[in-house]
Amino acid sequence: MVRKQLLAIGIIGNIALLGYFKYSDFFIENFNFVFNLNKELLNLALPLAISFFTFQQIAYLVDSFRYEIKEYSLLNYGIFVSFFPQLIAGPIVHHKEVMPQFSNIRNKVINYQNIALGIFIFSIGLFKKVIIADTFAKWANIGFDTSITLTFFEAWATAYAYIFQLYFDFSAYSDMAIGLALLFNIKLPINFNSSYKATSITQLWNRWHITLSKFIHKYIFKPILNLLGTYSFSKSLLAIFLSMLISGLWHGASWLFIIFGFINAIALVINQIWKKKFKIKIHKYIGWMLTFNTFVISGIFFRANEWADAIKVIKGMFGFNGIILPSFLSSNFYFLKDYNITFGYLFENINADKYIILWLLSAFIVVLFFNNSMQLRDNFKLNYKTLIISVILFSCSILSLNKFSEFIYFNF
Repeated sequence: MVRKQLLAIGIIGNIALLGYFKYSDFFIENFNFVFNLNKELLNLALPLAISFFTFQQIAYLVDSFRYEIKEYSLLNYGIFVSFFPQLIAGPIVHHKEVMPQFSNIRNKVINYQNIALGIFIFSIGLFKKVIIADTFAKWANIGFDTSITLTFFEAWATAYAYIFQLYFDFSAYSDMAIGLALLFNIKLPINFNSSYKATSITQLWNRWHITLSKFIHKYIFKPILNLLGTYSFSKSLLAIFLSMLISGLWHGASWLFIIFGFINAIALVINQIWKKKFKIKIHKYIGWMLTFNTFVISGIFFRANEWADAIKVIKGMFGFNGIILPSFLSSNFYFLKDYNITFGYLFENINADKYIILWLLSAFIVVLFFNNSMQLRDNFKLNYKTLIISVILFSCSILSLNKFSEFIYFNF
């Protein structure tokens, strides 16, 4: 009984701190809206990485309660919670994965193979962030934050630019964290596994932010399912739905993040019903297209600062703000003007030139057909080829560091 009380105090304490710093203003804003009040916001500074280390501490508490902990060293626990390479934006490290490594005497000896591999993976991540993600960020930021209206192709370019920015930005941080940890002989878990190759939404979430998905499954989904009583398929669907809503809210204190979670929750539920009830196999190319674009739609709410920004992009994607085709097609397709289709510059409202098409096509090719950084890690060989690649990627990235650019997940 005492152990349960201590567990409850520990969990409530962690969640209370997270709630106070991250969600106080969200609840005050909604309270003001519902009761037509004007309570002043707290405008609290968000403690660095609180969303990530809160989850890590809750996992440690729960597993300790279940007698699944073998490592109780206060020093190693302190290192586990504050280990800087992954602290700010993940991976969300489970204690079983790293705490034994801190105690391993072999990890206290310089390992030149790990150093070389760490620099290689870090350079890949840095290049993905500075060269690729930040390039897509320029167009996504204008499309979401600056443009007043978006036509059909501009809206799709904005949405795709952001979804590629998100992938290359977040996976870049994971790569850099994994690379930095290897310098200390610590092996962090994989966090991305070619997420955009997924042919179902379930598969995508098994490939995207893998450490978060594992945490949600073990410490949120399973407890919810247990609370619902005797297992049934409908109860498992409800547990999936609630888990994804919580995941959406974990990302940020905004209804837009809840909508992001809601869209993915509905997609996951439909996916489970389709597999269980209909048992009709969807062609992998159709499955990929449905999966990817569902995630793109949900990503619009993830990115938008205001509801109006999300609606602006979605309206443009469905052609409500008109369709513009290239000027050189006007002589052959002039009759399309009768259908609200005009001719001119495709991407004027997002300040992009024709090279945005090349960037988007290249991104699709890279994420769909190239080995990811973790596959490169597993096949790494220390030779002149990997040395040259590391130097080129690192040098190009450093030379391009001419402006302020934070990681997306620093905000969470």
